[in-house]
Amino acid sequence: MSDGWTIEDFPPVARPHWEALRDRGELLFQRCAECGEPRLPPRAECPTCLSPNATWEVAGGGGVVVSWVVYHHAYDPALADGVPYTVALVQLDEGPRLLTNVSGEPLTAGARVKLAVEHEGAIALARFELE
Repeated sequence: MSDGWTIEDFPPVARPHWEALRDRGELLFQRCAECGEPRLPPRAECPTCLSPNATWEVAGGGGVVVSWVVYHHAYDPALADGVPYTVALVQLDEGPRLLTNVSGEPLTAGARVKLAVEHEGAIALARFELE
């Protein structure tokens, strides 16, 4: 999926997130320095209060499945070898939510998951597996 991508293809505000995944296997997220709202993916302003001030935190790697869908058709040829695949909304223990892949069955709402960093080319991706 990410063949040919590099860290430089992402906006500068997001690079610490991608570098931490690639270099240390850590999942970083931002927390607003004004209102405390956690956010992932990284962005320049807080979606709650619009403050540009944020700190970076390392997620512990645990979370729960909020919702998911299983794709049985590849809508992009790069994904054809992975069909079927699961895309899930995972809420990290620290609060932010992210869309990601989860491996393992059966998936249920509230199922505990743990971080499983996977490398695709030069990019490391935050994926999860059932605990």
